[in-house]
Amino acid sequence: MIAAVAAGAALLLAAGAALGLVARRLPTLRLQLAALAVGAVVLPLAAVMAPGLVMIPAGDRLILLAVGLAAAAVALAVAGAVARGIGAPLARLRASATALAGGDLEARARVERPAELAELASGFNEMAERLGELFDARRQLVAWASHDLRTPLAALRAMIEAVEDGLVPPERYLPLMREQVAALGGLVDDLFELARLDAGALSLELREAPLSALVESSLRGAEAEARARGVRLEARVPPALPPARCAPEAVRRVLDNLVRNALRHTPSDGAVAVVVDGDGRELRVAVEDTGVGLGEETARRMFDHFWRGDPARGADGGAGLGLAIARGLVEAHGGRIWAEDRPGGGARVCFTLPAAA
Repeated sequence: MIAAVAAGAALLLAAGAALGLVARRLPTLRLQLAALAVGAVVLPLAAVMAPGLVMIPAGDRLILLAVGLAAAAVALAVAGAVARGIGAPLARLRASATALAGGDLEARARVERPAELAELASGFNEMAERLGELFDARRQLVAWASHDLRTPLAALRAMIEAVEDGLVPPERYLPLMREQVAALGGLVDDLFELARLDAGALSLELREAPLSALVESSLRGAEAEARARGVRLEARVPPALPPARCAPEAVRRVLDNLVRNALRHTPSDGAVAVVVDGDGRELRVAVEDTGVGLGEETARRMFDHFWRGDPARGADGGAGLGLAIARGLVEAHGGRIWAEDRPGGGARVCFTLPAAA
């Protein structure tokens, strides 16, 4: 008797495993659920009923068979209902994905039960939102890059035509032509570096470096512009500050970009200060000015590509890539960068760097 029970149990397990393998190979979710539902009913019934068939009168066997068939039918109906409940949202999600792949950036999936499908739809919607933002950024990048490239090119064309027509001697426009060529070269270099940052292709050689030397070097390079604008430059760096683990050339460029930006927005008789503090794990650098401040939108968007708080894109403001490059370089170090209004007036741009161990 025990041997017969053991054999029946082994047969049931084998049949269940075979059913699972067959169900996984079925082409649709509805068929897979139907196979599993029928197996979940039929296999236990067969295991219970088979030993008793020899002891059950022939007339009652038909009743047992009818009960088994009814149970299987109910299982199929339940499996079909569950499959429809899952298949319909999946079909709608597939339609949204097809629309997005076809260029409809407004396509979104309906978030509905069960919870797993709701999470899938939410993830799809987040991806679609991010794709829309990336496409908008790309269109804006192309538009602003075209604008900033066209401006010096137009100036060069006008000067060359004036020289060709004999209106002015070549030596008069030669320094201006050099300036325009330098502006074009700088813009192309910035675009190339920004592309590398966006692609994560920038490789930094990190080493220990004292921030005091980098701050001093950056302020020394900005002295001429600060003097011309009538702005004071200040540095406040604690003498016992630990060194940073960074790529010094990259950090120097971040400082240069932030200091130049602060100088452009600080009135005469104002001041720009670089303030450094930190602990054993992280260093914080703040570039502060005494200008008019930022405002909520500028503080939020000033690190975007080509963003300029001033709507007039004059030559004094540059191409609007310096702060975007600064953000990319800071984040490449694993740091953070943000902007805020100073409580006493003016603006403050802060970034963090890891301290050397």
